[in-house]
Amino acid sequence: MQIIHKELASGRWFTMTLAEQLANIGSEVYRSINWFRKNDKERFQKAFERALELFDLTLDDERWKMRTKEITRSRELFCSLLTASELYPDLELQFDSMNRYFLQFGIYANMNK
Repeated sequence: MQIIHKELASGRWFTMTLAEQLANIGSEVYRSINWFRKNDKERFQKAFERALELFDLTLDDERWKMRTKEITRSRELFCSLLTASELYPDLELQFDSMNRYFLQFGIYANMNK
């Protein structure tokens, strides 16, 4: 797989706090959901791939080995919502919930700069 976030993958990602990493993931999750809702397949696919790469970079971060279950579950739910959306009768509620989950990390990360 081609690396999308070259600067982040080369080491900068691993200098960020967990809240900063999850806030950045949340930005791509939000974009993915936005393009999915607008049925823009090309932009959705790009945002989706960027989000997955950031999830994977976070999972590769040795500092969060005790948090891999939570991060992996978030990634799994994100993938499921956007690739098997027909399984979720309350899809919009799930999207809103996922966006709110990640928004909290963005707020926290900004408060602690």
